[in-house]
Amino acid sequence: MAQNLMKALEAGSKNAILKKRIINYFIYNGNSTISELSRALDISIPTVTKLIEEMCDTGLLLTYGKLETNEGRHPHLYGLNPDSGYFVGVDINLGSVNIALMNFNGEIVEHRINEKYKISNSAEGLDILCHAIDDFINGLDVDRQHILIVSVNISGRVNPEAGYSYSWFNLGEEPVAQIISRRLGLEVVVDNDSRAMTYGEYLCGNISGKKNLLFVNLSWGLGLGIIIDGKNYSGNSGFAGEFGHYPCYDNEVICHCGKKGCLETEASGMAIHRKLVERVQRGETSILSKAIKEDPSKVTLNDIIDAINHEDVLCIDLLEEVGHQLGKHIAGLINIFNPEEVVIGGMLSQTGDYLVQPVRSSVRKHSLNLVNRDTVISVSRLKEKAGMIGACMLARARLFDNSSSVRGNRGAKCDA
Repeated sequence: MAQNLMKALEAGSKNAILKKRIINYFIYNGNSTISELSRALDISIPTVTKLIEEMCDTGLLLTYGKLETNEGRHPHLYGLNPDSGYFVGVDINLGSVNIALMNFNGEIVEHRINEKYKISNSAEGLDILCHAIDDFINGLDVDRQHILIVSVNISGRVNPEAGYSYSWFNLGEEPVAQIISRRLGLEVVVDNDSRAMTYGEYLCGNISGKKNLLFVNLSWGLGLGIIIDGKNYSGNSGFAGEFGHYPCYDNEVICHCGKKGCLETEASGMAIHRKLVERVQRGETSILSKAIKEDPSKVTLNDIIDAINHEDVLCIDLLEEVGHQLGKHIAGLINIFNPEEVVIGGMLSQTGDYLVQPVRSSVRKHSLNLVNRDTVISVSRLKEKAGMIGACMLARARLFDNSSSVRGNRGAKCDA
């Protein structure tokens, strides 16, 4: 079945280009009739009919019954065949990895959440990651040859076109995507984690009808995903969205990027952890005081989130400070982009209103009223699954780059 799909998409064929456009339409708009496809894609009904018949014969599309109408003949509904190909999405977090399998129709059919994995910029770290992905694939009921692409999310600076990460697994001249591909025997692509989360939230997070979206990934670090006119914006070299490294402060705090004063040094999980340790060592108390005094390095971001959700006053105060700082600079983004929605995601979004309320308050204070009044600020609907779902969606989108996009931003079937 997967071979049929790739054959149908061979470059250089006019029919292949038209079939890409049809599949792309189904991805973003769901099942449709021939007449709807003809109007939306500006292709004649006879041509659409011929292409649909060919794609049904090769198993790429299925008939999903007839559309009920008030009069005349009931037209057939066509849609993607979920078994015509599969995609694997891998989302690397600070201390874990999430992996999912998605069918061609955008449904998550298998997933693993929070598999223990400590990322390290080493050959051993990459070996462990490849083993985890391989183990997941080997445990599936799907034949490996039916998996079309594996997409891996990596934090920091990632060039998705070159398949190279400049922040992790930059072990030599060979791109990390190529190394993982050789290990797995499958096509592999890589992308920035915030961009993947944004794409997952856009397609599967019930962002109904909106085409301009910012996704703020607040975890240990701080990242940004940008959707402009329904398209993921990655910039010239794939590095767009380095929100956390915007120079904001004269605080002399060295960011992990090597520079001083980055936004991330005051508005991130890393900043909360640093300040929590400092204040406990000065004598303030917290649920985490004992653990911090024993070994601060063993206190994780999950520990801090748990403390906040158990109403730890010190941790809540620190989170509110981050919320106000973050909101001030989100206000700047709103003034620049005028988005329809700003979604707060990442690990710290699990604290809900403890974070979102100070963000909203600061945005109202620092942004232009005429600009922000139509901008919704919300919390990620997909939560910790946003990255793996987005990775699967990006993998599928790689087959249809540069194709015509008629996007309806339909709600997701991809809840895992």
